[in-house]
Amino acid sequence: MEEKQEVVVDVTRGIMQIGVWLVLFCPLVGLAQQGNTGGYTKRVLESTEVDILSSYYEQTGNNASVSGGVGTEKLTDVAPSIVISIPLNDDDVLTADVGISTYTSASSSNLNPFDLTKTGSGVSGASGTMGIGGGGDDDDGFDDDDMGNGGYSGVIGSPWVASSGASRQDTWGSVSVAYSHSSDDRDQIWSANASFATEYDYLSFGFGGGITKLFNEKNTEVGLKGSVFLDSWLPRYPTELDSYLEAGNNLNSGFFNGVDILDGNGSVTDKNGSNTWRPMDGFGLISDKKRNSFAVSVSFSQILGKNTQMSIFADVVHQQGWLSNPMQRVYFADVPNYFIGNPASIPNYTSSRNKDVFMLADDMERLPHTRMKFPIGLRLNHYFNEMLTVRTYYRYYFDDWGLRAHTASIELPIKISQNFTFYPSYRYYTQNRIDYFAPFDTHLSSEQFYTSDFDLSAYDAHQVGFGISYTDIFTQFRTLGFGLKGIDLKYNNYSRTTGLKANYFGLGFKFVMD
Repeated sequence: MEEKQEVVVDVTRGIMQIGVWLVLFCPLVGLAQQGNTGGYTKRVLESTEVDILSSYYEQTGNNASVSGGVGTEKLTDVAPSIVISIPLNDDDVLTADVGISTYTSASSSNLNPFDLTKTGSGVSGASGTMGIGGGGDDDDGFDDDDMGNGGYSGVIGSPWVASSGASRQDTWGSVSVAYSHSSDDRDQIWSANASFATEYDYLSFGFGGGITKLFNEKNTEVGLKGSVFLDSWLPRYPTELDSYLEAGNNLNSGFFNGVDILDGNGSVTDKNGSNTWRPMDGFGLISDKKRNSFAVSVSFSQILGKNTQMSIFADVVHQQGWLSNPMQRVYFADVPNYFIGNPASIPNYTSSRNKDVFMLADDMERLPHTRMKFPIGLRLNHYFNEMLTVRTYYRYYFDDWGLRAHTASIELPIKISQNFTFYPSYRYYTQNRIDYFAPFDTHLSSEQFYTSDFDLSAYDAHQVGFGISYTDIFTQFRTLGFGLKGIDLKYNNYSRTTGLKANYFGLGFKFVMD
């Protein structure tokens, strides 16, 4: 799950949430200006609206967390979703959001990297056969010249090569339902929501509610929200760690039966002796599989003038349970390194030239069982004229793991015609490392907590993007009883100083029932 959890899932969920809040919030903006006129109260939502959203995300990088902070981070993700908002009456709106995120991750696939064997006549899988002819440079991507004379025979794996294991692909699915009620004078809005999400190693159930109050002739808005997520791991572990316990610590049984373990010089070790690989003393799998989050959010919005609006928000988030990712390996600098695969490739282990040797983990990621997060943010939007609006955003984040982060962004919606708006954007992000981060093979075995997840390292990130939106308030195009209200196309290019690079493409359609 690793990079995908911090990058892809955040993007996917963000898109879905944007769709929901646009559906709920935009009608209220209009009401804030109209209010109750002549005893007539405008409906919160005039008719059923349907948002059909889809996105494609791809990334590359060289710091895969599943393989301890080194290796390919190549990942692709396709995430369609649909948001349906239904007016129950003049005051109440019910919203349902269903989405999936289907991804392929080279790094996550290396939860079990040992799925190939190399022989002089080709490559075969541990759980199947991959028929590839021998001689010269095979189509398998391995250079026989690097394999020694006559090729290498034995189990292989590499943090730079995607495994064909089950963890290479997964689908995250989510269903959420939200309900909102507006008072007759539209000065108060109550809301409640519930959600469920799942993927192959994780389950999440969430619920929450909030209240929004408008004052000062609807020029001032104050909001309070609370949310709870009760999540559970369905944990998957690195193959060598899981197999070690399954075999009762016997390196001549189970997965390890007949598999050579090499030392740092490439020599085969005596698996019955003391100078061979063993995970950290006292190693065990997780017992507490819960991961719960509790959040309270406060927001304040003020219209400062005819053309300017400002809002401030602050959150307090408390997490408890197993906050580490059991898929992610950790290596210790004060412990000898041991390998499975081609001994000739050990000197090139941290290079993408390594195609056929994998280092056995010393432990999996371990982090504190509680975490407090405190994001504080500000938005300032200014309408210059009917062609140009400036939207700015700043957030400061800190937590008790030592992370400090700043986010700043600007978006410039430019109305280029009655129906089309072009909006370029730029986002800058910077953070320090958490107290428990260290790169590949630099942690010490005496430490209590450790991670080599580069999402928790120090880095700067830049995101440049643009979007084009089409709006037709008259919904001239109609199909199946719905009118097309808008189309939104978005592209973002993302890069980190750690080397991770990503591209995001989003497409959305909004329909309203005739």
